[in-house]
Amino acid sequence: MAEGKIRRRSGSAKPDSTHQQDPAAGVDDDVVRNAPVLTIKWTKLAILALFLLTPYLSLLYLLPIERGLMRSILINLAMSVVGFGGTILLIPVASKYVLRRNMFGYDINKRGSAAGKVKVPESLGLVSGIVFLVVAILFQHFIFSQENSISDSYPPENAWLTEYYAALASICFMIFLGFVDDVLDIPWRVKLFLPSIAALPLLMAYAGRTNIVIPKPLRPTLGFNELDLGWIYKLYMGLLAVFCTNSINILAGVNGLEVGQTVIISCAVLIHNVMQISRSEETRHAHAFSLYIMQPFVATSLGLLAFNCETMLLFFLPQILNFLYSIPQ
Repeated sequence: MAEGKIRRRSGSAKPDSTHQQDPAAGVDDDVVRNAPVLTIKWTKLAILALFLLTPYLSLLYLLPIERGLMRSILINLAMSVVGFGGTILLIPVASKYVLRRNMFGYDINKRGSAAGKVKVPESLGLVSGIVFLVVAILFQHFIFSQENSISDSYPPENAWLTEYYAALASICFMIFLGFVDDVLDIPWRVKLFLPSIAALPLLMAYAGRTNIVIPKPLRPTLGFNELDLGWIYKLYMGLLAVFCTNSINILAGVNGLEVGQTVIISCAVLIHNVMQISRSEETRHAHAFSLYIMQPFVATSLGLLAFNCETMLLFFLPQILNFLYSIPQ
C-alpha cells in the first residue's frame, strides 16, 4: 500500500522462541499485534476531495443533462460513495493479512527515526481494485437490465455492454498483474510490457472509429482535419496503455504521489466527460460510459489515498493550480 519504502519479504524466516505461531496458517502473532496503526488524516483528505470534486459536481448540477442519463450517473455516484466507505473499512483488515505473509516495507522518508522501523503493509491497492470491480459489476443492473435501461434510445442489448465487460476484464487483468508484481518483484524490462497485455480485452472488443483529430495548428499544413489510422490505432492505444501505466507506477517511491496523481487526473477526466455530455449528442453515451468507470475509480482511489496521505501532498499544490487553470481549455 504505502509508497516510498524498502521492501522486505521473508517467507522462510524462523519465528523467535518468544513468539507464538498459528500452526495452520503460519501466522506470527507478534506481527499482527505489532502491525502499524493505519490512520486517516480526514481533514487533509476532505480538503483535497472538496478541492478536486467541487468543479465536477457543480457542472453536473448546472449543465443540462437528459433525465434518464442523469439518473444513472447519480446512481453510479451513490454506489461510488459506498465503494469509498468499503475501501476505508477493508484496508485495515487486509493490512493484517499481508503482514502475516511478510509483505511489508519500510518508509525511507522516515529513515533514522522510530517511524522508519515500522513495517508498512504492501499490496493494499488490491483492496481498492476489488472494491472498484464490485461496484462496477453491480452497477450493470441499473444500466443494462431491461427494466433499468437509462433511456429508450439506450437499450440493454446496446454494443456498449460488450465494451463494458471488456473494460472490466482489462482492469481485472491489470489488478492481477499488479499483485503478481508485488509478490514476485518482476523486473522493469518485463513490467514495461504488462499493461499492453492487460489492455488486450478492451482493444480486441473495440469496434469504433479509428480516426485521430489533427491539432489545429497543423491542419493548414497537412490539409485535413482527421487521420484514419486503421489497425495502427489499436497498436497506438496499446502503447498508450504502457506509457500511462508506467508513468504512474514510476512515482511509487514517494508517499501518496502515485495514487494522488491518479485522483487528480481522474477528476480532470470527469470534468471533461460531463462537459461533453451536455455539448454533443453524438458522443453523449461514450462520455457517460467513461463516467460510469471513472466515478467509482476516483472514490476507491481516494479510499487508498486516505492511508497514504503524507506531507508530500504539499507538492501537489502547483499541480492543483495548473489543473484549475486548465479547466477552461
